[in-house]
Amino acid sequence: MYHPNQPHISPATPGTSSFSSSVDFNKPVKKQRGNYNCGRCGLPKKGHSCHLPPAATYTPTSADSFASVSTSKSRPLPPSRQQYTHLRRALSFDDIDIRCDSPEPEMDESELDLLVSGSGKLPASCLWEVLKRLPPAGLLAAARVCKGWRDTARRLWRAAEELRLRVPPRAQLGFVGSVLQKCPGLVRLSLRMESDVDATMLACIAFSCPNLEFMEISTSDTAVNRITGDELSRFVADKRCLTSLKMEGCFNLGGFVLCSSSLSTLWLSDLHSLSKTVFNCPNLKEVSLDFSPQENDSTDLVAMVDALGRSCSRLQNIHIAAVRLSHTAVLALTGANLRGLRMLSLVLGSEITDASVAAIASSYPKLELLDLSGSSISDSGIGMICNVFPATLSRLLLALCPNITSSGIQFATAQLPLLELMDCGMTICDPSSQCLNSDGSGDGELQTTFQNKLHLICQKLIIKHGRLKKLSLWGCSGLDALYLNCPELKDLNLNSCRNLHSETVLLQCPSLECVHASGCQKLLIGAIQRQVNDLGTKENQCPSKRLADGSKRVRVPHFLSQQPLDDENKKQRIGARPCNVLVD
Repeated sequence: MYHPNQPHISPATPGTSSFSSSVDFNKPVKKQRGNYNCGRCGLPKKGHSCHLPPAATYTPTSADSFASVSTSKSRPLPPSRQQYTHLRRALSFDDIDIRCDSPEPEMDESELDLLVSGSGKLPASCLWEVLKRLPPAGLLAAARVCKGWRDTARRLWRAAEELRLRVPPRAQLGFVGSVLQKCPGLVRLSLRMESDVDATMLACIAFSCPNLEFMEISTSDTAVNRITGDELSRFVADKRCLTSLKMEGCFNLGGFVLCSSSLSTLWLSDLHSLSKTVFNCPNLKEVSLDFSPQENDSTDLVAMVDALGRSCSRLQNIHIAAVRLSHTAVLALTGANLRGLRMLSLVLGSEITDASVAAIASSYPKLELLDLSGSSISDSGIGMICNVFPATLSRLLLALCPNITSSGIQFATAQLPLLELMDCGMTICDPSSQCLNSDGSGDGELQTTFQNKLHLICQKLIIKHGRLKKLSLWGCSGLDALYLNCPELKDLNLNSCRNLHSETVLLQCPSLECVHASGCQKLLIGAIQRQVNDLGTKENQCPSKRLADGSKRVRVPHFLSQQPLDDENKKQRIGARPCNVLVD
């Protein structure tokens, strides 16, 4: 009769030679799933407490091997079966009891090499390297494979210091909370919110991540950030380890009072109508405040900038983007004693003039980056910039400045030897051009400004610079000739430069890697491709050699030449890559 709790025994006699020849005495008999007898004494496990110690070991013999196959209920297994208890329970079904779910002690990396985890006896160190490259959703799925993978995933969550998580639209707060509670040592957190975010999410983060130092919350077009200024202020005050805070969609803040002795980086975007702004952050070094471009904004930028400059004396990088920026706000900022300021970006302030540039130059003579895009400065302001910052300025951004001409841009590149990046998009613009926007309908106010200015339509630009790496001339439809001699230039943006012609463009830039030419003439695109891709070929032409009779010179390949190439030429030939001309 067949007993469900016993293994099925073959009717063959164990002592026959045919069976004994197939038995490997050095290999333990594999236990099949469904055997519920104790691996130590052989008794049924239900309601059983084994009295045999688990630490003893035993070397199997031939008699024991035969006994393990021919055992019955009347003859229990001998104590020799306790030899298999050293295997991981994920691979062996011996001794399955409640202790399998008990937590194991934390292991260091030296112990990982000694263990075996998962199916196929994959070393735990290899499994660790594989699983740590999975996204959070993949790691959650891998934990459901087996106990070995679950243990490794649990250790990965505990050891994680940085987490980037995308929250889908229908996800609930419990999903984020369950993931964060797995990471008690989390230091950096980045959330991409595709669902609404409110104060409950902040409370969940504060409770689950006590050692958080960096937090970033970005929102999609369908998500709404409902966090208020008071809620954000309490979060910053409670997180005493927080050094960096970046948050998008801050339309509902209304005002805030930020008090933190550890906060050094603050980025807030989509701000609107702030009633109060208090910065009590003595160690703040970088601040970025991006306001919503709505005309009914009631924020007092002068008071905000004054409070920021006077209470945060260690500021090094300042970025403020607001249409209400004015010369008065610039004076309030320059009145503060910010000796360490290195980067200043005041964007979209149409009321910022050359007088503002004079105030900035007299107060902060060590600037390395200056961004006055969208302002009303002219070539005179560029002259002041060149007179004050020739030894420090490496990045100059003057996009959307309608009063600047090609002469001012050319003067800046000639007088700033350390310049590596320059953005002059939409400066040399044709007022009659209809390419302000890709859909053909430009900003009405900006187009009126251009039409009111008497620009030279046919302007030429000649730039010769030894360190310039990125140059942006997007939307410069008033430019009809361009000559560049920049050996270090790698990125060039000529999008919507519609008046440039193939015969009026000369690019002597052997290091060019990418040229953006969307909206340009087809002949110009072809000329650019020929110039940037044929330049390296011309420089590395085959050497010439006289014939035996000395009559004339002929070109020979390098491998036939008697003169070996130097290392620099070899690197240029091997590392030369064609430049990408992007037209989409």
